[in-house]
Amino acid sequence: MGFLSRLWAMIVKEAQQLRRDRLTFGMMFGIPIMQLLLFGFAINADPKGLPTAILSSDHTSLTRSLTSAIASTGYFSIVKVAASEREADELLQRGDVQFVITIPGGFTRKLVRHEPAQLAVEADATDPATTGPAIGAVAQAVAQTLSQELSGPLSSYRAGASPVDVVLHRRYNPEGVTRFNIVPGLLGIILTMTMVMMTALAVTRERERGTMENLLAMPVRPIEVMAGKIAPYILIGGVQVAVVLVAARLLFAVPFEGSFVLFGGATLLFITVNLAIGFTFSTIAQNQLQAMQMSFFFLMPSILLSGFAFPFRGMPGWAQVIGEVLPATHFLRIVRGLMLKAADLSQVSGEIAVLSLMLMIVSAVAISRYKVTLD
Repeated sequence: MGFLSRLWAMIVKEAQQLRRDRLTFGMMFGIPIMQLLLFGFAINADPKGLPTAILSSDHTSLTRSLTSAIASTGYFSIVKVAASEREADELLQRGDVQFVITIPGGFTRKLVRHEPAQLAVEADATDPATTGPAIGAVAQAVAQTLSQELSGPLSSYRAGASPVDVVLHRRYNPEGVTRFNIVPGLLGIILTMTMVMMTALAVTRERERGTMENLLAMPVRPIEVMAGKIAPYILIGGVQVAVVLVAARLLFAVPFEGSFVLFGGATLLFITVNLAIGFTFSTIAQNQLQAMQMSFFFLMPSILLSGFAFPFRGMPGWAQVIGEVLPATHFLRIVRGLMLKAADLSQVSGEIAVLSLMLMIVSAVAISRYKVTLD
């Protein structure tokens, strides 16, 4: 009887302690619910509605029908009609479109003359999983259009091989090597995981060790405390970046086409943003366990919704909105653009501006929360 009473007392004690720890209790239900929603609704390995530009030098009813057929496959969303090859190339390099479909001049005339015609499809192959399923839909759209449009003397095409040769050009990753997409993205995930967790323990560790009073007694401002906590970890982040870059080059033969200076500046900004986020978590959490839980809760969507593990454009609109507020999403675009596309400052300036804005917002929140802890 004594054993059961002692056991019951321990159970009641732990239940009451768990009830007081609302953050941990919320995480117990929040994490599985988030996993269920993300994997059930947000993740899609067969993305559709991919932004596409059309560059047509042959304006006939046949080419217009062909363009409509390509759009009706569901894989392509015609967002731009390019006026020149240069404009089409810039759209593809900036990441504004996933595909550029080029209909050359004399396309219809060649078909009428029973000459072979070509249709060029340029794909941003930095993420092979995004482009793979869509490419096969082009040939189907061509066959469907020809079966409907070719009549009279051209009806003989229906019985034989297709007179249109779809020429695929995989840009930035010609062989469709998956590691060229994964390894640069892994850099962003590694920095997110380690930097956030390191500073998430900064203030909570002081509180649990009993050194918080000494810190409060120091004649330093909250922003100085934040900068002091963050600064040492920037060096650690730099070492991690160097290790990943060396491994990417020597072990996986991942190219680096862009500017190292621009890469270094963008990476430094990304590291600082994640450290500031971790510091913010440390000012909210009451103990190190809560800080780690918050870090994990932040890391999961960073992996699933940033475009690292699954195609970003394959996610529904609401999931893309969440992804846009994650620093990893913008850094992955920067690092892949620099390493694979030789992007310049003008092409990644938008992503850098977003990361800078995130740093200002997170820093303001962290300083505000730290002031609350001083009271």
